[in-house]
Amino acid sequence: MMTPAPAPVAALARVFSRLVRAPRGELLRANHERFAAFDQDRPLADYEFCVVDTELTGLSPASDEIVSIGAVRIRDLSITADSFYTLVAPRGPVPKVATMIHRLTPDMLRGAPRLREAFPDFLRFCGGALIVGHNVGLDISFLNRAARVIFGGRLRTPCIDTMRLAQVYRQELWENYYDQFDGSVSYQLGHLCREYGLPAFDEHNALYDAMQTAYLFLFLVKKLRSGGIVTLRDLYLAGRSWRWYL
Repeated sequence: MMTPAPAPVAALARVFSRLVRAPRGELLRANHERFAAFDQDRPLADYEFCVVDTELTGLSPASDEIVSIGAVRIRDLSITADSFYTLVAPRGPVPKVATMIHRLTPDMLRGAPRLREAFPDFLRFCGGALIVGHNVGLDISFLNRAARVIFGGRLRTPCIDTMRLAQVYRQELWENYYDQFDGSVSYQLGHLCREYGLPAFDEHNALYDAMQTAYLFLFLVKKLRSGGIVTLRDLYLAGRSWRWYL
């Protein structure tokens, strides 16, 4: 006999089921409805998180483009087997300096889906999960640009920045006033994961970076929970100076 799913989980499953069948306009409408009255006061383990990374042709959301999207899902504060990865064919050229970073050549991107095709699939994968990213403001600026072009509006999914969480955690470890001026501190994703002894993945691959970020996120949440952070609101208040990019 199957045990009924908890009400919040069952509700999210129904919404996700609708999203799979929904036309493109319905995807953005469902996203807005889901987060219109968002409850931040449930325990962290009650939420699903979609850890996201993008590879780009450059750093300007106004003129550069996404060339790959990777994402992994966290449920019950554990990384699941669910993942999403796609190459994206840009409309313009890929600068050589960008190729040197993410190693995605024009030949590799030729024949990949355009963002207009790939982005709805990514949004369906996210479903009702909150977005997590390292320096997530950069990723969400490109994703929101895609949402405006394809759907005519922005996403309302709350986003959590592991870079800011790492800053909060490091502040908890300060022992004296001068620790905050330590110039050797780095908040790069790879540096943090090596410092904390987390599993290492190849850098500048959207799926691998999403997985790396997922491990960092769970590490930081565990550390911050030991300091009394229980709910999503607690997590927000711990980094009250960071933005949610709604």
